[in-house]
Amino acid sequence: MTALDLLLTAQRTRDLVFSKLAAGGFASFGPASRILLPTRLSGVANVAVGDRVLIGAGSWLIVPEQRAPGPNIVIGDRVRMNQTSISGVERIDIEEGVAMARGCYISDHSHGFDDPDAFIRDQPLSRVAPVRIKRGAWLGQNCVVMPGVTIGAGSVIGANSVVTRDIPDRTVAAGTPARILRSLP
Repeated sequence: MTALDLLLTAQRTRDLVFSKLAAGGFASFGPASRILLPTRLSGVANVAVGDRVLIGAGSWLIVPEQRAPGPNIVIGDRVRMNQTSISGVERIDIEEGVAMARGCYISDHSHGFDDPDAFIRDQPLSRVAPVRIKRGAWLGQNCVVMPGVTIGAGSVIGANSVVTRDIPDRTVAAGTPARILRSLP
């Protein structure tokens, strides 16, 4: 066994131990799910994680406030994410088998910006609407999913896209804002 093999084994062990210890702080957490460090977690008592989920290093799961009874973020079985940020105050449902490339951002709310005398970050949240990403969808690198959006089952969202409206099942969409490019068989 090389030094690299030892380091990788130590890293996997660290992530497994962290996942097992952190699991009790979640609304639910699948027994074979893993969180790879470093990861930012806040309000996870209102986050449900299915089984065999991989939350990649650099990801954020945040419930900054509750606008509806929890869990406010629900991640289905076999979801994979890498450096993904998910911020939910009402409801974000990510169904089974969804894959997200690096840098995706999903939120069910936006910051208000009506008060010119207040910093944007200090203004109340606005446009709160649930988000749903149906089973087997794929989100390309650096996608942004805006409040109120449903992405259909088996759909593909191109890299660097901003999804501002619903995308039907089995569809390829891309762009800013994302538009439908074609249907899949």
